[in-house]
Amino acid sequence: MGIKLALVGLGAFGSGFAPLFTSHPLVDSVILCDAEAEKVEKHASDPVIAPKVAGKMLSLDEVCKSDCDAVVIMTQPWLHAPQCIQVLESGKWVYSAVPVISLPDDNEVLDWCSKIIETVERTGNEYMLGETTIYRPQTMFCRRMAQQGLFGDFVYAESEYAHDVDRFECSLRSVAAQRTTGKIGQMRKELMAPYFARGFKLHPMCYPTHSVSGVVDVMRCKPLSVSAIGYANRNNDPFFANYDYSNITALFRMDNGCAVRVSEMREISGNTGLDDEDFRIFGTRGSYSLNRWCDNGRTAPTPERKENKETMVTAEEMRDPLPPEVTAAFSDAMSRKEGKVKDFLATGHGGSHPYLVHEFISSVAERRRPRISAWDAAMYMAMGVAAHESAVKEGESVKVIDFGKKWD
Repeated sequence: MGIKLALVGLGAFGSGFAPLFTSHPLVDSVILCDAEAEKVEKHASDPVIAPKVAGKMLSLDEVCKSDCDAVVIMTQPWLHAPQCIQVLESGKWVYSAVPVISLPDDNEVLDWCSKIIETVERTGNEYMLGETTIYRPQTMFCRRMAQQGLFGDFVYAESEYAHDVDRFECSLRSVAAQRTTGKIGQMRKELMAPYFARGFKLHPMCYPTHSVSGVVDVMRCKPLSVSAIGYANRNNDPFFANYDYSNITALFRMDNGCAVRVSEMREISGNTGLDDEDFRIFGTRGSYSLNRWCDNGRTAPTPERKENKETMVTAEEMRDPLPPEVTAAFSDAMSRKEGKVKDFLATGHGGSHPYLVHEFISSVAERRRPRISAWDAAMYMAMGVAAHESAVKEGESVKVIDFGKKWD
């Protein structure tokens, strides 16, 4: 008996994931749900999705009353946490698009993280955050190197998410405008107004998951404290009217003794260093940076000089393989959707989307805790909250809240 899955939120982002979730070989049927009926009907006629459609709904309430096994939440970011809790309470597992929630009140964000963890513990149902960086090729590669102990002791890491407000490929102005359209999007202005009236501000660390998650996942470490500096927009750009900072750079102290520099930037000409959601990790033996792996072979203290060998690795070499039946199903879905034979190609945020889909679906089938659990998600958000607090305090060291994550 396969999985019955509900897909909630069929807008621009959800549309990219819907064919992947539907075509996974462990998914028998899907329920399509969106507040706008025309979006539901559009996806119900998709050649990939149509054969598995088992229901069409217009509200999450209907989905939670249904007999589906798990729910994928791809709605507006300010709705994620409460909707995920509703799903968990209804006896189903849930996958959430990033971030955990997007609100100007940092303390409320942390409260929602706590509520999700409490609900998972109480109900026994699992939550997974769809953080793309965890399945980017460099993360998969460095994870393998770390598991083999090839980094030695971790010394320093740096990561960043450089997404300028006017980046050609994905303008944040366009994204913001898109999120205020449609039946649900039109509610955003009314929802945010009371926060701004009380003096709360948005900031780039509201959404820290792309930058902090990769290095934390590779090193299997926890943040202890942070000191951060913020840059505030200086040209009265209306996009940043409700932001206190457009860029924040933070230095974290980790429990493994490593220092981690993290930058979240929304006002930057171009990234001439790391690529968007990217990182570098340096160890006493091995280091990774920009598709290069360096290994000095030092396994123990020695006065002898060790040659540092550098190896270039491609994105395809860095990726973990997906099961053959999964890649075959995804390839078939792409072929049916585009009307021509297609080979499997890992796409979306560095090729992460198929991996996120497979991880969630296989965790539901195996009844195990998924990677990027409620505890991971809360840790990422707590790092952003602490970094913002430090920036407001002009770099004062701030402790990062510990939600009790225990590494397996």
